[in-house]
Amino acid sequence: MRSSTKSGLVALCAVLVAALALASPAAAKHKRSGHGSLSIEKSSFGTLPDGTAIDRYTLSNRSMKVAIITYGGIIQELWAPDKRGRTANVTLGFADLDGYTTGAPGYPPGAAPNPAYFGAIIGRYGNRIGAGTFSLDGKTYTLDINNDPNSLHGGFLGFDKQVWEAEPVKRRHAVALKLTRTSTDGEGCTHTIPPDCTGYPGNLDVEVVYSLDKRNNLKMDYTATTDKPTVVNLTNHAYWNLAGEGTGTIYDHRLTLDASHYTPVDATLIPTGAIDPVAGTPFDFTSPHAIGERIREDNEQLRFGRGYDHNWVLDRPAGDTRLREAARLQDPASGRVLKVLTTEPGIQFYSGNFLDGTLYGTSGRAYRQGDGLALETQHYPDSPNKPDFPSTRLDPGQTYETTTIYAFSASGHHRR
Repeated sequence: MRSSTKSGLVALCAVLVAALALASPAAAKHKRSGHGSLSIEKSSFGTLPDGTAIDRYTLSNRSMKVAIITYGGIIQELWAPDKRGRTANVTLGFADLDGYTTGAPGYPPGAAPNPAYFGAIIGRYGNRIGAGTFSLDGKTYTLDINNDPNSLHGGFLGFDKQVWEAEPVKRRHAVALKLTRTSTDGEGCTHTIPPDCTGYPGNLDVEVVYSLDKRNNLKMDYTATTDKPTVVNLTNHAYWNLAGEGTGTIYDHRLTLDASHYTPVDATLIPTGAIDPVAGTPFDFTSPHAIGERIREDNEQLRFGRGYDHNWVLDRPAGDTRLREAARLQDPASGRVLKVLTTEPGIQFYSGNFLDGTLYGTSGRAYRQGDGLALETQHYPDSPNKPDFPSTRLDPGQTYETTTIYAFSASGHHRR
């Protein structure tokens, strides 16, 4: 045989061996483990009655994925691994657009869509403003009374019920989605209750960027600018059940809050203005406690909220806006852990007290009291009416900037 022919056969055999190796189970396993690249996928999530198309963007890494819809900027699903590497959807929400806009089966007739604010961007003002009124520079502004006798989460048509412009953007070591909208002067007043109100002053340009990195960190960067003095307090209202949504209550989850004080409330859940120590009360989560451990205690504050629905004052120096850990939540059964890091001065822990079995989630199961919890990073409720609280004022020429990270992991689970 000529040397050239022999060389050709050797080269052909090498190609065949390489092809067989790639087809082998071991090589296939290696190929899957290398499928850890970050990705973002766009799909349809339905259409509003006026014909507006709603999109869903799914951000993925090798072990976690999060779905965000352009209606309300809502985190619709979030799949995270447990200690054995098995994924489950750990956030409460609805399976389709109708759930967010008209209600799921069993929805009370005439009620506002998505009354629990599942997964939504909240604004202009997260949490409550007492009596739906505040003053700036001697002028009084009035808002929707949608949580009688107060205004809650921006009114009847807050950021959670608006359609956001969406654009995938590049981030170093992360996949990201940028959501933008302009909140126009007077938003926050639907002229319903009360029939004559002013809404929030100023045109507010808002940007929220969701980014997911390879280490299962979901980051939210919020920015806003205004053309008139106004108040701003943005957050996200995701509910978590680390055992998996629709699996039961979160009362066995263990919670730690980096907060030695909280803001007690009156019977309408408006802060009294006091900043009280948590020591010796059911509000002390400076060390880990099961959420259900003290939730039924005979405590006036727990009676007001039907459980936990309060703002904790994070242990950070006044004016400190560094990104710091605020909360740690663990589900003992699955081993899933959620750490919340933020630049904000406060965090609202809400134990899902008003879920009443009338809303049916993505799993098709009813959500009952305590089936999920929210950890909303924020400035304090009713700050515009509490001069001793950190200010939520934003003036022209300033930029509102805040960041929150939901960091997911699992005890006993090692990433490949």
